Amino acid sequence: MTKDQIRQSIIKEIIQVAPDIEEGEIISDENIQRSLEIDSFDFLKILTALYTQLGVEVPETDYAKVDTLEHMAAYFLQRIEDLN
Repeated sequence: MTKDQIRQSIIKEIIQVAPDIEEGEIISDENIQRSLEIDSFDFLKILTALYTQLGVEVPETDYAKVDTLEHMAAYFLQRIEDLN
């Protein structure tokens, strides 16, 4: 899976959880929760959906490493590569 495919998966899950958000509003280097006004429960739903889809769990200690779209895509890509 490429980083772009992972980014698209993340965007899809963000829009699933917060359907009022449009793809163009998701800025790759801005904090997802703050910029999109997503609360911690919805953020956890996004991570849970991505775990189901990508097979990568994000422990609570790593939440700061997945704060932006760019960081999240890089994190998932690294973990997927580590699994293979």
